[in-house]
Amino acid sequence: MVKAVVLGAAGGIGQPLSLLLKTNPLVTEHTQLSLYDIVNTPGVAADLSHISTPAKVTGYLPPDDGLKKALTGAEVVIIPAGVPRKPGMTRDDLFKINAGIVRDLAVGIATTAPKAFVLVISNPVNSTVPIVAEVFKKHGVFDPKRIFGVTTLDVVRASTFVSEILGDLSLASKITVPVVGGHSGVTIVPLLSQSSHPLPSGFAQEEVDKLTNRIQFGGDEVVKAKDGAGSATLSMAYAGAEFAYKVIRAAKGEKGIVAPTFVNLAADKEGGDALKKEIGRDLEYFSAPVELGPEGVVKINSLGKISEYESTLIKNAVPELATNIEKGVSFIEPSKL
Repeated sequence: MVKAVVLGAAGGIGQPLSLLLKTNPLVTEHTQLSLYDIVNTPGVAADLSHISTPAKVTGYLPPDDGLKKALTGAEVVIIPAGVPRKPGMTRDDLFKINAGIVRDLAVGIATTAPKAFVLVISNPVNSTVPIVAEVFKKHGVFDPKRIFGVTTLDVVRASTFVSEILGDLSLASKITVPVVGGHSGVTIVPLLSQSSHPLPSGFAQEEVDKLTNRIQFGGDEVVKAKDGAGSATLSMAYAGAEFAYKVIRAAKGEKGIVAPTFVNLAADKEGGDALKKEIGRDLEYFSAPVELGPEGVVKINSLGKISEYESTLIKNAVPELATNIEKGVSFIEPSKL
């Protein structure tokens, strides 16, 4: 029996994410899907439970130790909880609200399911992942191999946008573009030179700049298009589910699964130290292609051969990333948990 938990399951990301988990063939009669949110979760669970797939679904609210009940026995915990970004909202505004939400959920996981794989979707990921880690450290249960920042949406966007440029959307699911760094703005570094399907010959540098910028700020494109009605919830739910499937498959013993994810570089000291040399700074966290296994992080891979342009992007990303990480760490330090 695998128990997967969605914290924030009634929200704009949580509902479609829970639907995707319920309907995926990987989620079988040996899987329990446990949903938690501050409102509406029993209704979401009842709705999903009518779908003719074998996973059992339960929903919990805060009263009567709902969070503890949702998390008891959890092996995979996915956190999309928080508020979406709205037009005019800075990432600082977003941080102030979501940091407290993530902290409180992390306390629940640390005390009830400390061995679970924790997949953090709540933005800003560059700061919320360190928050989860610091909470776990304070509770003496921190394992860097088991905490992941979900950056898969950047990879999904890169694959889709490259397929559009190649004029063939049927390639979108086959194209792989590693995206490294972090999960906001300039910290998102798509390694287009390593795309499994190269860009057209003669693709001008100006066009590479535009494509890179679109991948980095794709979230703004959606926020603007929704005109105050939300952010990238559906594509994020898809990306979150895709990464969750990989973690579940790896946990079940499937070999060779590699995915970019924002992790603590202590998860693989040798790989992490090598990566720090590549990026030229002793960062504690970075998104890189990570090999997954039954214990979580097996290996942090190097960036490989990158272009001079991509090297500049990484140099530009590092200071912002360092600031984001420190913001997450310092948010917990003065707190009494």
